[in-house]
Amino acid sequence: MADIASALVQAGQSFWLDNITRALLRDGGLARYRDTAGVSGLTSNPTIFEHAIRNSSDYDAAIRAAGDKDPEAVFFDLALEDLRAAAELFAPLHARTGGVDGWVSLEVSPLLADDAAGTIAQATVLHARAATPNLYIKVPGTRAGIEAIETLIHRGVPINVTLLFSTQQYRAAAEAWMRGLERRERDGLALDVASVASVFISRWDVKVADKVPAELRNRLGLAVAAQIYRAYLDVLGSARMQRLMNRGARPQRLLWASTGTKDPRASDTLYVDHLIAPLSVNTMPEKTLLAALDHGTFDAPMATTGDAHERELQRFAALGLAVEPLGQTLQQEGAAAFVASWNSLLQSIAQRMGKAS
Repeated sequence: MADIASALVQAGQSFWLDNITRALLRDGGLARYRDTAGVSGLTSNPTIFEHAIRNSSDYDAAIRAAGDKDPEAVFFDLALEDLRAAAELFAPLHARTGGVDGWVSLEVSPLLADDAAGTIAQATVLHARAATPNLYIKVPGTRAGIEAIETLIHRGVPINVTLLFSTQQYRAAAEAWMRGLERRERDGLALDVASVASVFISRWDVKVADKVPAELRNRLGLAVAAQIYRAYLDVLGSARMQRLMNRGARPQRLLWASTGTKDPRASDTLYVDHLIAPLSVNTMPEKTLLAALDHGTFDAPMATTGDAHERELQRFAALGLAVEPLGQTLQQEGAAAFVASWNSLLQSIAQRMGKAS
């Protein structure tokens, strides 16, 4: 295992692959990442599946055999088939770690980002159809998504809260998860419902790249991450959370997402090297994972004390780049980008089914 992989494991961080294709499963690539690189889970999203299906013929036979099904139903059939196979690959790791690692993720339709009832209904169905203990249902941390998360956790559905950008958004997700657990406690149900909170990093730096001086480029994402990690530690250390853990709850882990470097002038392992922290996950695009295994560096874990990140954020605020308003914009743009990928995905499936003009 490469030095960076060993460093991540020693620091208490898991690293997952942010990608899935049928070829990766068929040709043994995912199993090799698990066995030789220490990859311990997998995430997916509408954009990943859109690329996998549009850029490959691997799904064509299954799509043609779908008959008169709706393209969205066809997609979920395909995705569940792939993700069940991935979940099976990670099942021994999931069992060995007591459910901490070995997870895969499937996202609800991005069209439901503002529909709490629709999200609850679809997530419940997908969880039941998956019928595997190590599959997260991904729900966006929008206002409607937060409402849905509480109910889904109460129902025992493991949730990956996605599209989180700011500390305020993270805290809302953590609160929803805890409220769901507290409802389970009142109903006499077990509290071991797993969850991760996925914080998107690189999009911060892309958003402000043309608005900051050179010395502040590619520094906003890391500063926001440090602020969120401090908030995460506060949640874990709270009397409320510790009482829930004493009753059987497991910590909701923080997951760093969008960790591929977008600036060609910056290190391609920037968001791996500087986001190493205990009780967290870094899910990496395949290109970033390979770069990290080849030449990633590790000097020290993220700082969990001090206020250097707050001083950094003040410098951005002085430029008119306040975190919370910008985080809301990034969440809205991220949701819109997933809708665009979703529509493209369904159009591609419809075309291959012969349903599109």
